[in-house]
Amino acid sequence: MRRLSRWAGAALVLALLGACSPGTGVDRGLSKDGSGVVAAIAGEPDQLDPHRTSAYFSFQVLENTFDTLVEPGEDLVMRPGLAERWKVSEDRLTWTFTLRKGVTWHDGSTFGADDVVYSYRRIIDEKLGNAWRFDGVKDISAPDDSTVVLKLDKPVYNLLSRIGGHKGLAIVNKRNVESGKIKTRPLGTGPFSFDDYNPGESIRLKANSRWWGGAPKIPSLTFRFIPEPTTALADLEAGEINWTDNIPPQQVERVSQNEDLELDSAVGNDYWYLAANQDRRPFDDPRVRKAIAYGIDRKAVVQATQYGNATVNQLAIPKTNPWYAAYSPYSHNTRRAAKLLAAAGVRDLKIDMLVTKEYPETVITGQVIASQLEKIGITVQPREVDFATWLDKQGKGEFDMLMLGWLGNLDAEDFYYAQHHSDGDFNFQKYSSPEVDRLLEAGQKETGKKARKDRYAEAARKIADDASYVYLYNPDVVQAWAPQLENYKVRSDGAVRFRDVRLAD
Repeated sequence: MRRLSRWAGAALVLALLGACSPGTGVDRGLSKDGSGVVAAIAGEPDQLDPHRTSAYFSFQVLENTFDTLVEPGEDLVMRPGLAERWKVSEDRLTWTFTLRKGVTWHDGSTFGADDVVYSYRRIIDEKLGNAWRFDGVKDISAPDDSTVVLKLDKPVYNLLSRIGGHKGLAIVNKRNVESGKIKTRPLGTGPFSFDDYNPGESIRLKANSRWWGGAPKIPSLTFRFIPEPTTALADLEAGEINWTDNIPPQQVERVSQNEDLELDSAVGNDYWYLAANQDRRPFDDPRVRKAIAYGIDRKAVVQATQYGNATVNQLAIPKTNPWYAAYSPYSHNTRRAAKLLAAAGVRDLKIDMLVTKEYPETVITGQVIASQLEKIGITVQPREVDFATWLDKQGKGEFDMLMLGWLGNLDAEDFYYAQHHSDGDFNFQKYSSPEVDRLLEAGQKETGKKARKDRYAEAARKIADDASYVYLYNPDVVQAWAPQLENYKVRSDGAVRFRDVRLAD
């Protein structure tokens, strides 16, 4: 498992910091009761309502407290979750899910089909961030306590990945929602239940002995919030924590050689990008966006922020994903970039670039890109804000350009539809292309995998040609832990699961 490839995670803080000294022969990171696991993550959840949060730090916790109807296995193939089986009608317009019997909420109350209907209707009716995943679903019903039926007005090839790809589609408890407690004291059905929350410091979960998948082998799981990567690594090496994904990128190789630690990585399905606000001039001109794409040296960005532990990509989907399509229209070509700006009649362009201190990778990239684009006459002024402000500014369109990453992608649609369809819920850059809309809609309707792949690949090439996003790279997921933490596995979807781990004596 001690292999070194690439490094990822939207939550990994990427400051250029000094080395830490290796730890030797210590008892590793037990919780206060001496038996639980302590994990260090790079930031504090903004809230714990899975339907309303979009923060990676939140989902690291929620992955362990909530369940979905179906869920991705290690191979990212959708498998039973709260639904033990399902069937699809011949015309693919009716999906019938049979729920597990005997499932309870963390407070001991009974879970049933009405909870699934409530959760999905909440997302749809309140037009929450994942409402687009129910496009094509015309009715959700519970004919009995153990059956949920989804009726569609068109076939949806990837319905399972839509409703189970990540915990943003978790099944929630109505009382917990209506009391408002879900934001800070969530009630789920997952392997761990909420125990204690110390704002600014940690969240503690305890094992759910009644979990349908079997009681976890550890009694508790504590997430400590440690934004400083060198501090997180030092705490791991000193034995004060058991696990972290907050590893300074320049330290990855050294950590991989530390016999007192385990380090593993997986090529991630996440991607990082730049987006220019096409509601503002001159970014409504594709020549200006293309000039930015040509003016950026992606390899230099990866080296500065990831120490080479990422793969440069000019589309969203990584090579290891079955939906990958090769396409690289932009070389680092400052001459061509300058010509495009001149053709657009743009001189002395100043760009307000929105970055966030919660993801310092964006801050570093902003500095690197400012230096690069200065060579073609563009002045980039990174504006550093907290993540809540970043989200607010993005939603209101109050930016020239921004950078961040997209997480939790599985199916081809996840990488492109919500971000680039004219009516996409996350199309904050206000991109609109009838051709792309047609291709993305065709991809939804296709039932054959090859036909779907062809449609999405064509759409992706057009998106790149128009520079709706300027794609930068796919990071790797890199995590490290104490050898006593057994059965932990790094996943390419970035899901952090502690349900199967145990602490060796």
